[in-house]
Amino acid sequence: MDIDPVLLEKVKNENIEFKELYEEHTRLKLKVEELNKLKFLAPDQELEKKTIQKQKLKTKDRLVKILEEYEANLH
Repeated sequence: MDIDPVLLEKVKNENIEFKELYEEHTRLKLKVEELNKLKFLAPDQELEKKTIQKQKLKTKDRLVKILEEYEANLH
């Protein structure tokens, strides 16, 4: 999805839920990247990674929905 950076900043500044979700998504993304750097994942780390990826996807879906609502209201 191509996101207009101006729209992204506008929504982050105007919508508290979006801002918090965006920060959460960024945090989860960094956590997955940390786990991906490991050469070997223990079973509990593998489970943690999958759980984080699911959370990240849910967060992204909600972010996209909010952005779509903002875009719809602009037109």
